[in-house]
Amino acid sequence: MNEVLNQLYARKSVRAFEEKPITAQEKQAILRAAFEAPTAGNQQLYTVLDITDQSLKETLSETCDHQPFIAKAPMVLIFCADCQKWLDAFASCGCAPRRPGPGDLLLAMADACIAAQNAVTAAQSLGIGSCYIGDILENCERHRALLGLPEFVVPAAMLVFGWPAQSQLQREKPHRCEEKHLVHENRYRRMDAQELQEMLGYKAAARPYKEWMTAFCNRKYNSAFSREMSRSAAEYLRVFLQGEEDWNANK
Repeated sequence: MNEVLNQLYARKSVRAFEEKPITAQEKQAILRAAFEAPTAGNQQLYTVLDITDQSLKETLSETCDHQPFIAKAPMVLIFCADCQKWLDAFASCGCAPRRPGPGDLLLAMADACIAAQNAVTAAQSLGIGSCYIGDILENCERHRALLGLPEFVVPAAMLVFGWPAQSQLQREKPHRCEEKHLVHENRYRRMDAQELQEMLGYKAAARPYKEWMTAFCNRKYNSAFSREMSRSAAEYLRVFLQGEEDWNANK
């Protein structure tokens, strides 16, 4: 197996870091890898926020579901889906751009997440751990104000980086579902209850499967933070769902 595959298979989320800085050269290498990611039409529909203000890190550690390790991370990057900069560029050249719609947002979200994963892979190759913070999508109004986000910019993913503490290096990587359940040939194949249990049953460990599933559903899917994420996502999306007529009327 080659080194790239070894790194991909070995990578796991890191939430405890050594008190060791990430150098400017290492940060630059990680960012450069992000910029080399595949991108729709070579537009790079993202902007990366490099969070260096410690007080801002501490605030984010609270607004992103109260996770103190965020504030302790040596490097914090927020990958934003950015439909604003091209809109501004078009307008600055006298073009008549349409209002960005949901398709533009989804494309920019994909661009941002692909770039983020390149950053994760680059960091892993340097021995630097990382963790995705999906909670950046929550608290829409607070994060918009905190980060100065214009209406057509959405925080797609936050990443924290640092040198893994020994406990993290020794921690076993969680198992993944088997390929036969994740890869469907040619067409989507909806799985029945038996196959779903076959796919997910290992997660229950010694607990009865249905008991574990109920607890997981309540803890994750039906949780307050999950509902807040959907509320915030709807608020972000609302901007992109406004009609072209309103856009033209307000010009």
